[in-house]
Amino acid sequence: MLHETNVIIASMKNIVILISGGGSNMAAIAKAAQDNNWKQQLNAQIAAVISNKADAGGLLLAKEQGIPTSYIDHTQYPTREAFEAALIAHIDAYEPALIVLAGFMRVLTPAFVGHYAGRLINIHPSLLPAFQGLHTHQRALDAGCRFAGATVHRVSEALDDGEILAQAVVPILPDDTAQTLAARVLTQEHLIYPKVIASLLAHKVK
Repeated sequence: MLHETNVIIASMKNIVILISGGGSNMAAIAKAAQDNNWKQQLNAQIAAVISNKADAGGLLLAKEQGIPTSYIDHTQYPTREAFEAALIAHIDAYEPALIVLAGFMRVLTPAFVGHYAGRLINIHPSLLPAFQGLHTHQRALDAGCRFAGATVHRVSEALDDGEILAQAVVPILPDDTAQTLAARVLTQEHLIYPKVIASLLAHKVK
């Protein structure tokens, strides 16, 4: 079922952000959009933040920034395809230039990825192609890696695959835990994700 607040559609390059949790990357993107005046400089705006969970903390953060929010509860649909059909219909209403995955914890079907080919990007907390999937920081520690990091990439049909758009490297310290490493990587995510989005928007003509 769709639940939404304050839907606005404007004739500019719209960004739709998908989240499932706290939305820290979404908040970093929103701050960059505000600080760098994307509306004037790039003719772009964050048109909506959409979650598959009603209690996602990022929805409140978005509302506080005046960004339209909505949630579509995936548990209310009988299949993954049915949920994605509802999600696609909602996203398409914004005629998005970019769909940004920011902690959206749903595996997407090839049909969804194909529908947004060239417009769908993600950030992953590892130096892809290393450590695709979950528990990336602990796996990096267990493997004895000296470096970790984050990757912004285009989304393909394969999990955590697709063209790499940017990476940030973080050293692994001798006393690191998965938690301390994750926190340090996250600070870099907040820097590189907005930069990639701005660069992509600068080259998009709607």
